[in-house]
Amino acid sequence: MPNNKRKNQGNKNKEVTMKPSNEKDTPIQDYEDDDIEEMQEADLKKLIRTLRSSQKQILELQKSLMDKIENLSRENEILRRNQNETKQLVQQETGIVTEVKNSIDQMKNTIESLTNRMGEAEERISDLEDREQEKIQSDQRKEEEIRNLKHIVGNLQDTIKKPNIRVLGVPEGMEREKGLEGLFSEILAENFPGLEKDREILVQEAHRTPNKHDQKRSSPRHVVIKLSTVKHKEKILKCAREKRQITLRGSPIRLTADFSSETLQARREWRDIAQVLRENNCQPRILYPAKLSFVNEGEIKTFHSKQKLKEFVATRPALQKMLKDVLHTETQKHGHQYERR
Repeated sequence: MPNNKRKNQGNKNKEVTMKPSNEKDTPIQDYEDDDIEEMQEADLKKLIRTLRSSQKQILELQKSLMDKIENLSRENEILRRNQNETKQLVQQETGIVTEVKNSIDQMKNTIESLTNRMGEAEERISDLEDREQEKIQSDQRKEEEIRNLKHIVGNLQDTIKKPNIRVLGVPEGMEREKGLEGLFSEILAENFPGLEKDREILVQEAHRTPNKHDQKRSSPRHVVIKLSTVKHKEKILKCAREKRQITLRGSPIRLTADFSSETLQARREWRDIAQVLRENNCQPRILYPAKLSFVNEGEIKTFHSKQKLKEFVATRPALQKMLKDVLHTETQKHGHQYERR
């Protein structure tokens, strides 16, 4: 009986639990051991297949989970490494930033030091420039003083030499017989008989210049005659200009005024201009101490400097044309002298 009841219960359970064959599978249900025993073989196989399929899915799920865990582990390891590398890079960058900062501080200190040195150097240069400027101004003042002193000395020498006559071309040794004073009297007698009898013309001193004779010098030294008055010197020179040809024992000589070296140089600078004026019948004369005089348009013009002459020539076209070449040459000479200085 119990068995029958159990079978009946099993049948009832089958009616309850079993599904029609044409229906779809239902989700896996929990079965008791007694229920499994009473199942039909087909249902049991079906259950086994379902369990195996579930097991396979579980295994696949487990494998997938393991793969994900492994991937996560690798990613975690990579992340950890990246964190370590990032940390190292941060440390390195921090060190680099520190070094750069230290370098910048050193550069700032260096620049500040150089700036200070440059400031000191600029101050020194400024001081040197001021000193140089002062030196230049001092040198200019000294040069001006030297020029003034030379001019004063030249004027004094010209004043002292104003009564003197310089005789050029008297052979060396000719004065042994009569002396230089006797030779001068002979010159007056030979060229100006009327003056030779003038008892007021007195020679105070006579000498050759330079004092020492240079054997290598081809021309004889000049003879300087100092007269008692300037009036007598001018009288003799006037007669010499009128006679033009002066001789001593038949040989040509020259009589000129005696000047300082500065005045002689100033008079020489008029020579080329005077020569052009003479060729054009302007009657040029070099007056004492170094002035140029000539006739222009019926008037006597006198100039003590070339600058004044240039200014005057600029207002006279004919004279400008006459002196154009010689004045241009003079300007070039002065330009070259300035460049050499």
